[in-house]
Amino acid sequence: MRPPRLDGTVALVTGASSGIGAAAATRLAAAGARVFVTGRDPDRLAAVADAAEGTAIPCDLTDPDLTAALANRVLDVAGRVDVLVNNAGQGWAGPLTGMTDGQIQALVAANLTAPMLLSRAILPGMLSRGAGHIGFVGSIAGRLGVREEAVYAGTKAGLSVFADSLRKETTGRGIVVTELVPAVVDTPFFVRRGRPYPRRRPRPVTPDQAAAALLTGMFSGRHEVCLPRWMYLPIMVRATLPATYRRLADRYG
Repeated sequence: MRPPRLDGTVALVTGASSGIGAAAATRLAAAGARVFVTGRDPDRLAAVADAAEGTAIPCDLTDPDLTAALANRVLDVAGRVDVLVNNAGQGWAGPLTGMTDGQIQALVAANLTAPMLLSRAILPGMLSRGAGHIGFVGSIAGRLGVREEAVYAGTKAGLSVFADSLRKETTGRGIVVTELVPAVVDTPFFVRRGRPYPRRRPRPVTPDQAAAALLTGMFSGRHEVCLPRWMYLPIMVRATLPATYRRLADRYG
């Protein structure tokens, strides 16, 4: 399913230099949206913006001041944001004791603080218009926990609860809040975090598949989209039978 026609709407996509963000920006542009893309790689971001006939605004979302400036700039230029895709994020694999203060702070800033700041900045306009779509790219790590990814999993767990709480806060006011909960997406994420993906299953999906799942969920009014769908099963087992889940996780990983 492709997004409905979005002519006249404004979209902001974070982490759009590559991967899910780039694919989401392309799909939104194809549906007629005016797209603003942001990311840390100016050259790759410019290429995505050219393909989407949009506007590139390089930004490091680990800096809260730059994040606030990004939101203000888009609102100043476009006057509104109708679709916000909070996709940008960072990973880190290894024991917690191997992380520096700066690495922990960067993960929290990019994965959790930035989506909160951007959502707060664009939400007043959405509420005044009585319409808007906010999407979050979470992770199965935030639902199940992953060994040697404690900080990453913690930020994604926080993001999930934030999305759910924001949804409750805006219920009945025309705002759709959707979280994508992917297992594994074939992006540069694993190279950047310092460790390749080690398992056979779940198999990685393409960035375009992930972007399509998120946008389909957003524009069909869904609260949550798991990818692949069978990942709902371990989430349900952990929620209803936590002791059993932990035994299985300890045994099988």
